[in-house]
Amino acid sequence: MKEIFDKVSYQCSEKVTKTYSTSFSMATKLLSKSIRKDIYNIYGFVRFADEIVDSFHSFNKTELFNSFAEDLDKALSHKISLNPILNSFQHTYHKYSIDKNLVDSFMKSMRMDLKKKKYSTVKEYKEYIYGSADVVGLMCLKVFVQGNEKQYQKLKINAMKLGSAFQKVNFLRDIKADQENLKRSYFPNTQFNNLSESEKNTIINEIEDDFSIGLQGIKELPIVAKFGVFIAYRYYNQLLKKLKKTPATEIINKRIRVPNLKKLELLTRSYVKYQLNLL
Repeated sequence: MKEIFDKVSYQCSEKVTKTYSTSFSMATKLLSKSIRKDIYNIYGFVRFADEIVDSFHSFNKTELFNSFAEDLDKALSHKISLNPILNSFQHTYHKYSIDKNLVDSFMKSMRMDLKKKKYSTVKEYKEYIYGSADVVGLMCLKVFVQGNEKQYQKLKINAMKLGSAFQKVNFLRDIKADQENLKRSYFPNTQFNNLSESEKNTIINEIEDDFSIGLQGIKELPIVAKFGVFIAYRYYNQLLKKLKKTPATEIINKRIRVPNLKKLELLTRSYVKYQLNLL
C-alpha cells in the first residue's frame, strides 16, 4: 500500500529535520499541524542536497549530486520515488504547485558549491543567495499561504528577504568553518583572515535591512504559519545581535551560538508578544 510508504517517507523527512537542525525543528513544531508535514518535506529535500556538496568528502560528490538530481527529476515527473526524502518532497511540490524554476534555481546553487570556492562579485553572491535561500523561502511561502496565489504574490519579496537574512547570518556565523573545512568564501570584497569591523558592519547592516522587510511579511502571514516563522526570525535575529557585538577577529576564530536557555527565553517572550498581538 502506497499510503504506508508515503507515511514512512514523511517520517523520514521529519527525522532529518529534527536531527540536523534543532532551531528549525523547534520553529516547525510551532506551525499548525495542517502544514507542518509539508515544511518537513521541503527541509528534508534541501538538507540532503546541501549535505552532498558539504559533507561527503570521501566520495565523488559530483557523481552523487548528478544521481540525486536525476532522481529528483524522476520523482517530480512520476510523482513517486523510492528515495523517501524525494518521495515526500514531490508530494508537497505537487500539492502546492511549487514552481519548477524554484527547484531548478536551488539545485543550480547547490551545484555551484561543488566547484566554486569564492564568490568574488556581488552578482555571483546574489545569484547564489537567490538559489540557496530565497527560493527555499518561496517554497515555504507556498505552503504557508496554502496555495493562495494572491497572498503568495503579495508576500514574495518579504519571503525572499527573510530567506536571504537567514542565509547571510549562517554565512557570517560559519565563516571560519566554511573557509577551513570547505575552502569557501561567500562574501564578496572581504578577506577571511583579515575581516575588518567595517566589513563586518556592512554585512550586518545588509542583514538588518533584509530582516526589516522580512518581518513585515511575517505580520501578514496566515495564522497557521505566523508564530512558527516569527520564532525562526527571533532566533536568527538574536544570533545576529550576538554577531554584531562580537569583534570581527573573534568571529573568524570561533562559531557564535545562542545558548539553549536563551532559546527558551526567546520562545516564552515571543509567545507573549504573539498573544498580545505585539509583533
